[in-house]
Amino acid sequence: MADKQILLTYEGIKALEKELEDLKTVERNKVAVELKEARAQGDLSENAEYDAAKDRQAEIETRIVEIEKMLKNVVVIDADEQASDTVKPGHRVKLYDEAFEEEVEYLIVGSTEADPINGKISNESPVGAALIGHQVGDEVLVETEFGTDKYKILAISNN
Repeated sequence: MADKQILLTYEGIKALEKELEDLKTVERNKVAVELKEARAQGDLSENAEYDAAKDRQAEIETRIVEIEKMLKNVVVIDADEQASDTVKPGHRVKLYDEAFEEEVEYLIVGSTEADPINGKISNESPVGAALIGHQVGDEVLVETEFGTDKYKILAISNN
């Protein structure tokens, strides 16, 4: 079975590459020092520092593998290459939220980059998925666990 494609903006790719570099060069070295110091304390069978360092080492190595796998399966979201007449990942969408009677703005990103507090919603989220393929002026109904929300698309831009 093929690995799932990961949608990322150029910004998201750079952030993952930076995290990967930090994990490989800084965090691995830190945990190696922690392990060396814990071993120097003697009996490893009852050494909490050693156990904690081994756990941290496992977390780091797992995250490294995870990031490398994501980067291998990345599909770049390049909004500049896409017309902004319909909503697609990479587009910034200005909406009128009828329930709260206010305008909101979201950047549609892949699930890896989603950060709703900062206005980045996943193309797989209920709102993001409902918006994909719609145009300015469309009213979009979004089914959530709390009921149906209604949005009107006011503008679409290439970020």
